Amino acid sequence: MLVLGDAHADDPENRRALLAAYRAAAEERALQVGDLLCYDLPAPTWFVAGNNEDFDVIEALRRGDGSLAGDARPHLLASTAVELDDLRIAGLSGNYAPTRYDRSRRDLTGDRRRHFVREDVERAKRLEDVDVLVTHEAPHGLLSFGYDPGCRPIDELLAELEPSLCLVGHYHRHAESEFGGTCVRSLAPVWESYYTLDPATLALERHDAPPGDGA
Repeated sequence: MLVLGDAHADDPENRRALLAAYRAAAEERALQVGDLLCYDLPAPTWFVAGNNEDFDVIEALRRGDGSLAGDARPHLLASTAVELDDLRIAGLSGNYAPTRYDRSRRDLTGDRRRHFVREDVERAKRLEDVDVLVTHEAPHGLLSFGYDPGCRPIDELLAELEPSLCLVGHYHRHAESEFGGTCVRSLAPVWESYYTLDPATLALERHDAPPGDGA
C-alpha cells in the first residue's frame, strides 16, 4: 500500500512529485496524511484533511456528495474507519485550535473548517479494532522544535484506540517514536519521500521521491 505525506499539490511541482510517487509505487491503493490539495488521483486514496485544503471539497466529502463520485474521488477519513487489505484504518481530519476545540463543528466557517473539535475526537474514540490511525496532528513525544508540538487530543485518541501504527502529517519531517504500544511515524512530504506499507507486518518503508518530470 502506498503511504504519502503532505502534498500541497496546488503547487505544480508538488503535484508532479505526488503523481510520480503513484507511478513509482504502482500500488492499487494509498493512504495520505493531509494537506493534499489534489482530489483527482490515479488510484483510490484514503486521506485525512489537513489545515491546507479546499474546504468546500472537504465538506462535500464529509457529506458524501454524489457530484464527487467516481474512481478518482479520494475517500475522507473523518472520525471514520475503513477495511483495507485486512486492516482496519481510521482517521481524524483537521488540526487543533484550542479556541475552537469545544465548539460545535456546525459553528466552524470559512478556513476555520480546517480544525477538528471535541465531538470529532469523541466520535473517533468510539471506533473499534483499529490497526492504523491516520492523523494530521502529532501526539506528544514524536517531534521537538525546542518544544514538543504534540497535541493532547491525539494522545487521548491513541490511549483509547491503541492502534498498532499511527501515521502523522503536518510537520514535513520524518520521525519515529512509540506511544504506549503504538508505533508513531511522522511522514516526510511527497517532494522528499514516499512510503510503502506491508499490510501483513505493518512495516513502513521509506523511498526517495522519484523524478516528477512528465506528470
